[in-house]
Parts: sequence; structure tokens; C-alpha cells
Amino acid sequence: MDRLKRLNRIAGALVLVGGLCLDAAGATAQVAPKAAGIESEGYEWNKMEGGEKEKALTLEGDVENGEEAYEICSGCHLPSGAGRPDGTFPQLAGQHTTVIIKQIADIRAGRRDNPIMYPFAMSLSDQQELADVAAYIQTLPIPTDNGKGPGGDLELGKKLFDRDCVKCHGEHGEGNAEKFYPVLAGQHYKYLLRQITAIAQKKRRNANPDMVKVVEKYTPEQLAAVVDYMSRLTWPERSGK
Repeated sequence: MDRLKRLNRIAGALVLVGGLCLDAAGATAQVAPKAAGIESEGYEWNKMEGGEKEKALTLEGDVENGEEAYEICSGCHLPSGAGRPDGTFPQLAGQHTTVIIKQIADIRAGRRDNPIMYPFAMSLSDQQELADVAAYIQTLPIPTDNGKGPGGDLELGKKLFDRDCVKCHGEHGEGNAEKFYPVLAGQHYKYLLRQITAIAQKKRRNANPDMVKVVEKYTPEQLAAVVDYMSRLTWPERSGK
């Protein structure tokens, strides 16, 4: 992709940043669509419907092309993929390609509400470019200097993690690529807390119902403790240090 084309795509996404545009009357109109999510009867998590997600998952990502496509992501998630410790933008580095593809496809399809991310997700031209950027992100080493929690009750956090989370997300927070369970290692405390709280409250519409059943029973103190523990997980295999 030539540099002028990349800059034009970035400029186009910035015009729509926030997921909002102005109509002729000056009123705001949401750009992102709204597909049925967990709030809908018969919702099936990660259902394969023959759309772009399923197509992208069959493609071999080109890391070199993915690096170019990632330029539009680096302004928020940083060139390293480390995101922001204040939790505004998540750490992406080392994430499974399957998870990246699923989440971007869900945002594009309107199953996950993220109006800030939406115009940037839409700037990816096709399923191949989606596979490419996911392949590149997976190659980035996971940082260990992420934003961590206050360390208030790590004993409780570990107890909850070992009981409820380790089966899916692994001892080191390595997740499971085949089952679309994300890497937690290196993720920021404030981002994790915001997302798990949204899942517990059924406000993250592409959430896994099995996870909702677990965390919706947690008290705010338990959520904070388990996330605090998660924010300290490291996965040596993909760690940058």
C-alpha cells in the first residue's frame, strides 16, 4: 500500500472518530450499526455465519502488510501495541490472531459497541487486511510494564482467578487461540476492570455468556481483586522482557 493511500485512510477515519457524524441538520448520527448481541433472545456467542470473520480466519496473514495496516492503530495503541496504562486503550501486543479478528469483526458488524474504534476498524479494506493486521499484532512482544492494580487483596484475586478463570485463560494469562479466549498477560488493570464490569452488567454485547455467569455474581470488591491479580500476569513465551 503506498503512503498517500495510507494517509488518506487515516484522515478518513479521523473525520469519523468517535463513531459520530453530522447530518445535514447538524444533529449527531451514530455511524456504527447495531447487530443483535447478548441482550437478544437466542444469542449464540461467536457464531460463524459465513461472514467476514469466518473468511478472515481461513486466511494466512501477511505480517509485512499487517505492519503497514497497523499504522492506523498505532496512534492509540502505540507502535509497540502496549496501549495506555490509564486504560483508555488496551494492550494488543501478542494477542491471538483469532481474538483480534473476532473483536474487529464484531465491532465492524455492530456486535461490540466501540464508537471510537469503529471508524478505524472500518478502514481495513477487506478480510485479507484484517488477517494481516492480526498476524502482525501477534508478533509484538507483550510488555511487562503495563498499568497494574493497587495490590490491595491479591490473595483473594488469586483465589478467584484459580477457581474461575485459569481454565479458560491459563495460568500465565495466555488464553486459548482455538477457543477465542484472549491473552490477559500484560493487560492494563483499568482496562480489564472496565471490560469485566461491562461483561458482568451485560453491557458488552459480544460477551461470552459462560463468562457472564461467572462474573455477574462477583461483588465490586471481588471484581477489583481478580482484575488486580490479572494485571500482574506475565507470559514469558511472548514477553518483551
